[in-house]
Amino acid sequence: MAKAPQQRTLVSRLADAGEEAIQKLGGAPGADRVLGAMNAMRDRMDEMQKQLRAIASIEKRLVAIERRLDKIEGKSTAPARRATSSSRKKTSTSRKSS
Repeated sequence: MAKAPQQRTLVSRLADAGEEAIQKLGGAPGADRVLGAMNAMRDRMDEMQKQLRAIASIEKRLVAIERRLDKIEGKSTAPARRATSSSRKKTSTSRKSS
């Protein structure tokens, strides 16, 4: 139980040091530019997330349209099979010497 007060003291000291560092950064020259850039970046990231969500919905619609087109054209929905390395014939380039 003796460790708990020491840990709280350590945590509170770290918190105070962090607050002091933030205050010093706020008063530093050029800090307003950095904060402005950070806010602009946040706004840009929000806009980018909205656009990515829109792309996801467009992709879903495209898949549905492709399925309908395949159904109309009478194509099968199974994708074409590709030859894999395990299904290919293996040939040996080394020969036994007699």
